[in-house]
Amino acid sequence: MTTGRTSAAPRPTAGALRLVETSTTRPRSVDISGYARQMTAHCPYLTPSLQQGLTTWTVYRADGDADAVQAELFHAGAQAAEWLRPLLNRPHGLLRCENIVLLGDVPGVRHRDLLAWPHWVLKHLYGPVGVMFGKFYAGEEEVTAAGHRIPAAPASFLPVRAAVRRRDPRFLSATPVLAAVLAAADDDGRHVFENIPTEWTEIRTWARHLLPPTKPSTSSPDAPASPPRSSS
Repeated sequence: MTTGRTSAAPRPTAGALRLVETSTTRPRSVDISGYARQMTAHCPYLTPSLQQGLTTWTVYRADGDADAVQAELFHAGAQAAEWLRPLLNRPHGLLRCENIVLLGDVPGVRHRDLLAWPHWVLKHLYGPVGVMFGKFYAGEEEVTAAGHRIPAAPASFLPVRAAVRRRDPRFLSATPVLAAVLAAADDDGRHVFENIPTEWTEIRTWARHLLPPTKPSTSSPDAPASPPRSSS
């Protein structure tokens, strides 16, 4: 699922996520079908995507410490984004959605914390080329900006899909600069990793400058401030 644009950085964390199922419309390791049907009420693109088999799920199980699992989630997200990029301008490209599912536990660390930094970095890297990242947590019910309740997901996952430039910026009110970038996104074929570090710990440190200026931070590189909460 990789292309020549993905990072060639060494991955000492490889193996921290164990692949359970490759990209499939009907995962067997987690029952997602009922949840997906419920979510069609909240996403107008999901019904045709499901009908055409363009919503897929790749399932992983955590098998490492928190930093290593975060690094591998970031790598999996980049792989998914690079796989999607050349497909988004083809017929039905806007209906494609690849979901990175996280099963298993890291002792003492919530899935919310495992997904936060990978999601934060990925959405900033890929927003300018029109790829949108979201995040949902197992068992946690979300509420939309309009006050509508979104059903709790049966598993934690990062959805990766084409940005809908008319709609998605409204989900990024906490990051107005990114919202503006996403609204004007255009994939010019750029290598999104060209001007950032290659190791995950360095990437995460680099991404601190993207945090809103009012966000509290910590001096410890081992316990960075969490990115703002949002489901998209």
